[in-house]
Amino acid sequence: MSVSVEKSVIARITKFGNKFEILVDPEKALEVRSGKEMPEEDWLATTEIYEDSHKGERASEEDLKKSFGTTNVSEIAKKIITHGDIQLTTEQRRKMIENKRKLVATLIAREGSDPKTGHPHPVERIMNAMEEVNIKIELGKKADEQIENVVKEIQRVLPIKFEKIEISIKVGAKFGGKVASVVRNVGRVKKEEWQGDGSYYCVIEISAGLQDELYDKINGITHGENETKLLN
Repeated sequence: MSVSVEKSVIARITKFGNKFEILVDPEKALEVRSGKEMPEEDWLATTEIYEDSHKGERASEEDLKKSFGTTNVSEIAKKIITHGDIQLTTEQRRKMIENKRKLVATLIAREGSDPKTGHPHPVERIMNAMEEVNIKIELGKKADEQIENVVKEIQRVLPIKFEKIEISIKVGAKFGGKVASVVRNVGRVKKEEWQGDGSYYCVIEISAGLQDELYDKINGITHGENETKLLN
């Protein structure tokens, strides 16, 4: 197991009057709870199901079978993570909420833009708007699942729009491979051509908020030797 027991926390559930505990990495356990798939050794500190983890008392096979219908540690641990309580300290919870808040703001900045300028709002500006309208971030819910509600609330104090734009890009042969890899990961390639002189041309559809990021990446690869044009 790669999770340190010393840094782990208790995840607990009670079934049929019996208490069951496991030791887990707090952040990764919450990611698993929200639906992320990862090997159990990345979030489970031991392969034991306890009745009382502080005393090191293991749950009996009889109680496990009665409560979970199995004695398989992996299956039981996943059920405890999904349906039980994860015992976080106040500081752990504060830090994790702040990290998820920043992730939500970053995703909004990537997808949305300022209607006045067409450019993305800085992440800090979005976070300030979230604080102003008192946004509550849910630890057990994925960041991208919270975007819709957050945007709805912050639009009361921060104009923001979501739209798709199309950009044409042309670069010389020596940059084509790297640029093609970038655009395929940033948005939807609607047209792509390797021209007679070896140059690379494409039309890509992206969220308006990603426009500056895309230009920065292309300029970084080509040192400014490129042709880009906003098509809509």
